[in-house]
Amino acid sequence: MTWLITGGAGYIGAHVVRAMLAAGERVAVYDDLSAGDPSHLPDGVPFVKGSVLDGPLLRGTLTDLEVTGVVHLAAKKRVGESVERPLHYYRENVEGLQTLLEAAVATGVRAFLFSSSAAVYGTPDVELVTEDTPCAPVNPYGETKLAGEWLVRATGVAHGLTTACLRYFNVAGAADPLLADPGAANLVPMVFEQLTRGAAPVVFGDDYDTPDGSCVRDFIHVEDIAAAHLAAARALAGRAPGTDLTVNIGRGEGVSVREMIALIGEVTGYGAAAAPETVARRAGDPARVVAAVDLARAELGWTARHDTRAMVASAWAGWCHRHPEARR
Repeated sequence: MTWLITGGAGYIGAHVVRAMLAAGERVAVYDDLSAGDPSHLPDGVPFVKGSVLDGPLLRGTLTDLEVTGVVHLAAKKRVGESVERPLHYYRENVEGLQTLLEAAVATGVRAFLFSSSAAVYGTPDVELVTEDTPCAPVNPYGETKLAGEWLVRATGVAHGLTTACLRYFNVAGAADPLLADPGAANLVPMVFEQLTRGAAPVVFGDDYDTPDGSCVRDFIHVEDIAAAHLAAARALAGRAPGTDLTVNIGRGEGVSVREMIALIGEVTGYGAAAAPETVARRAGDPARVVAAVDLARAELGWTARHDTRAMVASAWAGWCHRHPEARR
């Protein structure tokens, strides 16, 4: 098969591209470069710059490159921005997906792998979130991901595509410093940014019903995310047309925000300087969101391999590559 990876020049996408190439899969990349960097792509990977809202370009790309499977990673993903710009998020994440699916159906694509998110669950009040936990997203970003799942599954059933939706939990780390997350929208780079500025990391709320009062999350290394995509892509190739697979992609282990900040202080050498400041809770933050991962193991033969220390160390190497003043 030939796989078109949308958003393949971005943080997660570049890791997926490398993992699939290393395993011998044929890949091409489609990216509007709003958040991606083409220098992250290995030499020889076909690349098309374009928007997922451009139906004619998508159809031409899928046809010209003889694409038989799509890995759809391209999306807007900042929760706060989605609250401020819901129309933009629905246009890019839902209308863009619809346009891509229309092109895929028109050109005979057989398999479609969708990048979803634990944000579809909202604020679940359970010890472990299973794939059957009710979905109740609390922001437009999560809503667009849930709507995307519905659209992918319905299209697969109607048009005979095999489909999969991967619900990521909290992604961190890097396979190479050059591929590290360039933004600071997630906990690990947010703490790096604060330490680099000489400011204290921030904990939003210390009165949750958790062991140390801070929120508990499931952190997953981006290399494990990439490996999960490879496993899912190969699983789709052997499934019947019109069938869907929806799985959580996490480690199945909870780490509190305070625990993660303490580990960051240790790994980076900041030590006591990484002691956090506590501020008020953020609206909509659940106390605990940790994945049940049995289904991914059973259906994909996949299990996360990296621990949180490896995530932090690799992310820190990437941060320091861009911000050498951060080193101690």
